[in-house]
Amino acid sequence: MTRGFLPFLALSLTIGLGALAWGTEGFRVVTSEGARRLAVMHDPQPVPDIPLRDQDGRRFSLAGYRGGPVLVEFIYTSCPALCGLLGDEFQRLAATEPGLRLLSISFDPERDDRKALALYGERYDAAPPRWRIAAPVDRPGLQLLLQRFGVVVIPDGNGGFVHNGALYLVNSRGKIARILDLGATPQVVAAAFGAS
Repeated sequence: MTRGFLPFLALSLTIGLGALAWGTEGFRVVTSEGARRLAVMHDPQPVPDIPLRDQDGRRFSLAGYRGGPVLVEFIYTSCPALCGLLGDEFQRLAATEPGLRLLSISFDPERDDRKALALYGERYDAAPPRWRIAAPVDRPGLQLLLQRFGVVVIPDGNGGFVHNGALYLVNSRGKIARILDLGATPQVVAAAFGAS
């Protein structure tokens, strides 16, 4: 009985470790978010050219950012928690990395009109064109952006949203090249820009 069990155990362990290695990109990631970030680094994804309207009421598109990298975040202006942290992060980066172009995109365009976007921008000293606070001009464009960037937005039942937060580096060719954690140091962001 022991002779048959040991080969079975060895085979089971080998198969299990193989499956774990495959599912974790060779033991490099532990979560699906980690796998998504690694996939983006190896195969940057094109950003859809969605029309946006900024805090000054100006229409523009993501194609206007080609030729240089831009750091993107997704927010809604009445967010009580995570969006404030994202705004603080962009404000810090704007002060420490003067060459960075920043774009905050609202996923609540029904409530985030020009006035709400402008107030959010004033709160964080965002000055266009270097740092724009914008919203997609239509719902299909918003859905495509959220899907492509991997942003999950769930209504919380109280008029707000539960959502993930990250910083997205769009390279000079208009592709999502890196996904950075909130709180990334300026050196990490600068290195990401150098790698874009």
